[in-house]
Amino acid sequence: MEWLKSLFVEHSALQAVVVISLISTIGIALGRIRIFGISLGVAFIFFAGILTGHFGLSIDPAMLNYAESFGLIIFVYALGLQVGPGFFNSLRADGLRLMSPALAVVLLGTGLAVAMSYTLHVSMPDMSGILCGATTNTPALGAAQQALQQMGVDSSGAALSCAVTYPLGVVGVILAIVFIRKLFVRPADMPEPDAEHRKNVFIASYHLTNPAVFGKSVHEIAAQSHHHFVISRVWREGQVSIPTSDKTLQKDDVILVITTPGEADALRLIFGEQEQKDWNTENIDWNAVDSQLTSQRILVTRPEINGKKLSSLRLRNNYGINISRVYRSGVQLLATPDLRLQMGDRLTVVGEAAAIKHVEKI
Repeated sequence: MEWLKSLFVEHSALQAVVVISLISTIGIALGRIRIFGISLGVAFIFFAGILTGHFGLSIDPAMLNYAESFGLIIFVYALGLQVGPGFFNSLRADGLRLMSPALAVVLLGTGLAVAMSYTLHVSMPDMSGILCGATTNTPALGAAQQALQQMGVDSSGAALSCAVTYPLGVVGVILAIVFIRKLFVRPADMPEPDAEHRKNVFIASYHLTNPAVFGKSVHEIAAQSHHHFVISRVWREGQVSIPTSDKTLQKDDVILVITTPGEADALRLIFGEQEQKDWNTENIDWNAVDSQLTSQRILVTRPEINGKKLSSLRLRNNYGINISRVYRSGVQLLATPDLRLQMGDRLTVVGEAAAIKHVEKI
């Protein structure tokens, strides 16, 4: 058991990796626990770290400094990949309108922090950490630590106070939202837990019985309809295929359509009878639905794809695949032709395995 004690207690590079990995793993696992539909997510890692430090577990100061700097770099880089494209698109559209209140909030918070530091006799490093933690702004903590170091002031207090207030900042926002919803939103209008992530996409299958669409191409039907939908699969005489924009629909075809909940009933007027099968359960094995096609997630990582509309890529006609859904920041989006892709988007691609491999290269 001596080796186990040295692995967790004696300072070394290995001990630092083990302790940090253990804290992260425990925090992520506990963050998935929901209480009344609410979870803290990755913010629970802060609680796990605070609890570990409370019981006296520590790591080598040099390794700790490296982990802080490297972790902050990875965090800012990942955050930039996720929100950067959308940020600049919003900046071009409503830059002044969005930046004015944001700058006001930053200046007001900074002014209050400085005033409270002198009024309550709290050191500036501690108050800097409190401000960064209360606003859950980790990049600001890195900037504050760098500024304090350049001033010759010990910055360790900033990291500790940020770690203490960050979870409270997360919990405070959650409690404020719950309070506002209880006070101003009727119970009937309140979505179930995770409904925000599913409300944009609804999957349904239709048996084509409307003569008005017989012999018409997918492109013609979409152009003549004001509804938003994507036809993912077409079953005809026991064979399944990916419909290109030129593919014509025939009587008794069964189509799988991705749309929004509000459009599902309206599409019955266009296509015909809606089948009773529930395609929206989370445990569907899409690759087992039919053996001829494969469903796979592809992550957008090429900068040249960023900002391009799905229709401009012409993936369906050129490669015989279909993009049915787009996951962005945990939210499902309907893959309409005018949707602009962003770095970090995860695309649900349906098609033959060979065709999907070609699309992966793009």
